[in-house]
Amino acid sequence: MDWLTTDLVQGVSGAHYLAAGLLVVVGACLQGVSGLGFAMFSAPLAAMWFPELVPGPLLVLSCPLALMGGLRDREAIQWPLAGVAVVGRLGGTVLAAACLVMLSVQTLSLLFALLILTGVSLSLTGWRVMPTRRNMAVAGLASGMMGTITSAGAPPFAIAMQNMGAAQLRGTFGAIFFIGSAVSIAVLTVVGRMGAHEYLLSALLMPWMFLGFFASNPIKRHVPAPLVRKLLLAMAAIGALVVLFRTLTA
Repeated sequence: MDWLTTDLVQGVSGAHYLAAGLLVVVGACLQGVSGLGFAMFSAPLAAMWFPELVPGPLLVLSCPLALMGGLRDREAIQWPLAGVAVVGRLGGTVLAAACLVMLSVQTLSLLFALLILTGVSLSLTGWRVMPTRRNMAVAGLASGMMGTITSAGAPPFAIAMQNMGAAQLRGTFGAIFFIGSAVSIAVLTVVGRMGAHEYLLSALLMPWMFLGFFASNPIKRHVPAPLVRKLLLAMAAIGALVVLFRTLTA
């Protein structure tokens, strides 16, 4: 069992790798069931226990995960909504690069966490958010910024898309995040936040991501739409609370 304490790559022991793999499996399965959830579940926990995965490696894992989700429910994809969301996310990604120059990651994370908690609170009190083109564009802008800065770009879409059908949500989100994650990865590579070490970590954890996604296939058939909505809001709130806690205690 010496391999558990031996570094597989620099700074990552076998035991650390297994724990990170378990995190990835659960996050990928959640996203396979609800359409969202990988980054909302994985990014806050990874920031505390596996900081080497944030933001780059988690984004690399989320890219093929989103593609598989989109392909699985491709007939239900709402392409007009996906289009404006992708444009918004691209704009948010570029804006994030500018914000990182002017503002600290802590300040931006605090702002995002408070905005997400406000949106979840309003949704629980009866505020009915519909996935209109305007709302999807705004969610895309916020998602591009959050995803590039914190790896957790899904909470804005969890609020904007909470009243979509389960298949529509999974397919549309997959199309949006496949393109958006690829652009965020390119931006991080250009600004020096993604290198050979980060890509190697991503490759080592890729099998765990596939395992989690395929495990979701039999589960998703038994999850009703109202439960999916509650699950989305819960994950968005938990993710925002963890980001808030980490920011305030940093």
